[in-house]
Amino acid sequence: MAVQPLNFQPIPIDQGYLRAKRIVDVTFTLLLLPALCLLLVILGLLVRLDSPGPIFYRQKRVGLNGKEFTLLKLRSMYADCDDEVHRASFKRYMNGEKLTHHARTSVPYKLEHDPRITRVGRFIRKTSLDELPQFFNVLRGEMTLVGPRPPIPYEVDLYQAHDWLRLSGKPGLTGYWQVYGRSQVTFQEMVELDIDYLRSQSLRQDLRLIVLTIPVMFKGHSGA
Repeated sequence: MAVQPLNFQPIPIDQGYLRAKRIVDVTFTLLLLPALCLLLVILGLLVRLDSPGPIFYRQKRVGLNGKEFTLLKLRSMYADCDDEVHRASFKRYMNGEKLTHHARTSVPYKLEHDPRITRVGRFIRKTSLDELPQFFNVLRGEMTLVGPRPPIPYEVDLYQAHDWLRLSGKPGLTGYWQVYGRSQVTFQEMVELDIDYLRSQSLRQDLRLIVLTIPVMFKGHSGA
């Protein structure tokens, strides 16, 4: 578990809202499960044919109030890649630096031309299809459909106390940042989007964000 700052006071979340949110999570995921499994079989074959290595990628992430869990993704990088590239780029991102300076880019805070990413990996990242296995994280109760994206432990090590507020709720598959920001906003803007979401506690807003995520995926808008 990530070490919480001494002055960390999480955003209080209404229990009735959390129960309703869990019902939506489980119902929606179970309805999608047959199609999800078929799609994962097809994508898994593409991943395996594209480069040697496992189909799924497991990574430690930080969830509710700093609790760590194992996040599932379809592998989009070559096997056994060094994470120093991402560590360095995240430090720059936290400092407000752009990760690409191409004049016409619409995603200044996304690391472009990462040599670690495979051919199939570029496609499934752009469309967020690499994140489909996280529906199983939702079923296990480690994640929710709508919420802040879960950070990597070494990212949380760099957090200030205010940044920890985005860990006051379960991490989600989609949310304010995924729909409205992604690689177009600074780290601090992302934090504020997540805090605003956690304070809103609106099931209607959750359902709206789920619906808005669908066209974002098809357009590959600012995909990671």
